[in-house]
Parts: sequence; structure tokens; C-alpha cells
Amino acid sequence: IILAMWHYHVNAQEGIDSLGFKLVMISLVIYFAYLLAHVSAYLIHLRYGRSRDIDGARTIIETYHSRLLTIMSGVFVFVITLIAIIQILEFESLLQAGGVIGFIGVFLALTQGAWAPDIFSGLIVLNSKMVEEGDVIEIVDREPVIGVVFKTKIFHTEILNIVNNHRIMLRNSRLRDMTIHNLSKFSSAKGLRENIHFKIGYDVPANRVKEMFDEAFERSRAAATAPIEYQYPLEIGVVDTGDHAIEWAIYYYTKDVRSLIRTRQYFSEMVLNVSQEFGIDIATPLTHRLSSGEYSMDTSPAEG
Repeated sequence: IILAMWHYHVNAQEGIDSLGFKLVMISLVIYFAYLLAHVSAYLIHLRYGRSRDIDGARTIIETYHSRLLTIMSGVFVFVITLIAIIQILEFESLLQAGGVIGFIGVFLALTQGAWAPDIFSGLIVLNSKMVEEGDVIEIVDREPVIGVVFKTKIFHTEILNIVNNHRIMLRNSRLRDMTIHNLSKFSSAKGLRENIHFKIGYDVPANRVKEMFDEAFERSRAAATAPIEYQYPLEIGVVDTGDHAIEWAIYYYTKDVRSLIRTRQYFSEMVLNVSQEFGIDIATPLTHRLSSGEYSMDTSPAEG
């Protein structure tokens, strides 16, 4: 662009009013507008963003004020750029300038359904402070998905699926319509209250089941492999008394929500190993109804 401007300005004075020179000037204006928009967005991000530790690194994340001011500065730069381009093209009459602005206004009005809901939804999500970069959230999209909020952008949000280790892109308007469980924002200083469910037959005494779970918890404490808050005792309770088995739930606390899946897998395996030593079958038994109307319990596991 600079070489082209030098050529027209120094060696071709008669070409200053040509269409080629005007296109060069328009390109230069667009370039500086793009640069100014990015620099202003960066400075606003530094000034009004919020500092947060993510994976041990200090990161500045977006906030409602930084996003809103970035959009306003972008609109201001766009208006100034549009006026400069109209002046370069010498659309001096009100009719000509109004035609250009009207065309852009009609274009934005026709396409507002594609971009406006995502922009406003993104602002609402940021203002609620319920979904921030670095948070571990659980959403239901046909099936539950647990992921880390990677980036909150103007039109979409990127989520890192911690199970399959891939990124998910969701429109801000669609994300706002979902039920979001923010696992990083505990309501207690103890941490996140996690639970694992097991179905055990009626033939096993309740005190025996509790001894098995307590033993698994103590072995996990001794191994210190899972990031569990072991200073808080394990909570054991009956969730449901079904037709085939009793559904038990064990509750524990953890603050390392990024390792949530690994903690569940480790503790479930520990319970499995201890149950085999205790002689307790944690497979769901089958219940058979006899023709006499009596019931008998078969503790063999269900097929499939």
C-alpha cells in the first residue's frame, strides 16, 4: 500500500484522482481501522478484564464491561471508517452518502438474526458471571458433557471436553438456552459434593455395605491417589429401594473438579476391589415371580 501510494504521489500526480488511487486509500483506511480496533480491544481487555489463575498461569479473562466497551469501540471505529470511505469516494451529496449508509443498514437488518442474538446472549452470560473462562461446567446436549470453558468470544463459546479431549463450539444464544451446571463454583468451603451410585441386593445387611464403603474410603486415603478431601468423612445413604436391589450412594468432597472423571473411575475401582474381598456382589440381581404368587431372590447378575 505504501509503495502504491508513493508511486501515485511522486511519479503519477495525474493519477491521484483516479479510481486506483482511491482504492489504495480505502485499503489504507480499512487497514488502520482494523489495527485501531484490535489495539483498542487489547487495551480495554487489559483495563477492564479480570485476572484469574488457570492451570497455574495468570490469565486475563473477559468481563461484561470489557466485552461491552470492545463492541462500542468497534462500532465507533466502523462509523469513522465508513465516513472516511465516503469522503474518499467523493460521495458528497446527501443522496449519495445516504444510499451507501442505507445499503449497509439494510444489510445489517437482514442479517441481524444471525449475529445479534449471539452478541446479546454473550453479554448476558458474561454479566451473570456463571460461565467464565477456566470454569468446569456440565451441559446436557443429548447426553451430559463435562468440559472446561476455553474461550468466551463475541459470537460463540469454546468448551474443552475433558472426557474425550476435544473442543466444542456452541453459539452463545444456544448456550444460554441450556441448563448449565457450573462445577467450579462451590456453595461450600468443603468443595464439590460428588456422589457415586451402586445397586446391591436385599440379602446384604446395611451395616455390611457401610463397612465395605468405609474400607474403600480408608484405602483411598492411604493411597492418596485421588484428589478427595479426606478430612471430611464419607457420607453413605440409600437413594432408592427398587424391585431388584437397593440403590446406595456414597458422597465425598473434592476441589479438583478438572480431575472429576479420573476421581470417579479410581474410587469406583476401589469399591469394586473391596467388594470382591467382602464377598458382596455389586451387580444388579434379578427378581423372579413364581406362579404361586411368592417371590424369590436370585442374586445372579442380569445378562446384558
